[in-house]
Parts: sequence; structure tokens; C-alpha cells
Amino acid sequence: MDIATRSIEGGFAEPVFNAQTVFRATMDAMARPGSIQALPPLAHPPAPLSATAGAMALALCDNDTPVWLDPRLQAEASVKAWLSFHTGAPSANTPADAHFAIVANPAEMAALDGFSQGTQEYPDRSTTLILLIDDLASGPSLQLEGPGIEKTAMIAPVGMPRHFVEQWKQNNQRFPRGVDIILAAPGSLACLPRTTRIKTMEA
Repeated sequence: MDIATRSIEGGFAEPVFNAQTVFRATMDAMARPGSIQALPPLAHPPAPLSATAGAMALALCDNDTPVWLDPRLQAEASVKAWLSFHTGAPSANTPADAHFAIVANPAEMAALDGFSQGTQEYPDRSTTLILLIDDLASGPSLQLEGPGIEKTAMIAPVGMPRHFVEQWKQNNQRFPRGVDIILAAPGSLACLPRTTRIKTMEA
């Protein structure tokens, strides 16, 4: 199958309904950090872009939201063509230019402070990172606190960036600026808004 064909196929079967499903799951996950929201495979993008991350892009990205892809995704012309065809989103030249960043290899990703942090006046102009995660339960345990969490929540995503907890503390300190993160796992997602505080669980 050529790139042109792959770029056209695999979008939402029912665009309005499917986008609403993804948007609702994302908003619920942002409102309750650490909660895992189920999301069926509504999109079928070219590899290595996952079904969950592809669906997020279709629901959230448009021609006003520059998207940055990490090197693993950049290397696949079919991924860029698919996103362009289905969302109209322009490519961001650097992480700092991105409204959304999609990262297939979070363990090797750039530091969080390299992405757009927004401004004091417009904190919503920061980058939202969509990280492709193999699963949300078998990695190192993270304890979450903050708005939307009754006491604490636990999440254990696999393959997170190096020094993630330390980077996230710095992200907290930049509030109201700072990035938000969506963890896109097969069949599910979870969110880490910038207001969430994270601790590692000591063994």
C-alpha cells in the first residue's frame, strides 16, 4: 500500500460521534488525574502512531494547532501524511512551536522545558504532550496529588522520560505556565495536567 493510500484510510468511521467520545474521555482524564479512561480503537493510523494517539490527534488537532512529532514518528512519511490529511494540522518545526507534541519514544524525548510553556497571560498556549505508552500499570509507581484527586491517585506508566519526576517538579513550579501530558496506552488513556504533583513510590 502506498503512502497516499495509507494517508487516506484509517480515520474515524463516524467523525462527529468518534471525536466526541475521544474528547469526553480526555476531559474526564484531565479532570481526574491518574484515572484511566477506556478508549476503543476508533482510528487506525500508520505505525508507529498508535490507535489511541491517532484518535487523540483526530479529535484535538486542526489547522490552528501546530503538531511536533518526535524523530521516530518524523521518520515515517505515512504518519505525517495521515495526520495532515485527517487533521489539517501544520507541522511544528521545533518543540517550542508546538501546540501538540506526539512522542512515540518517551524515554528518549526532549526535556519538558523545551516545549512551549505558554505565557503568564496566555498559559493555554503551552504544548500538550501525547506520549505513546505500552501500558499504564506495570511501570514504576507514581503517586499523584492535586486538584481533581481526593487524596492520592496511583499510576504506573511504562517507558517514561528519564528524570521525569524531577522535570515534572520544575513544570509545577512554572505554574500557571507549563505543559500538560496525555498518556496514550492501547485501549486507554490517562492525563497529567500541570497542576498535578507527582512523587515516586519508594520500594
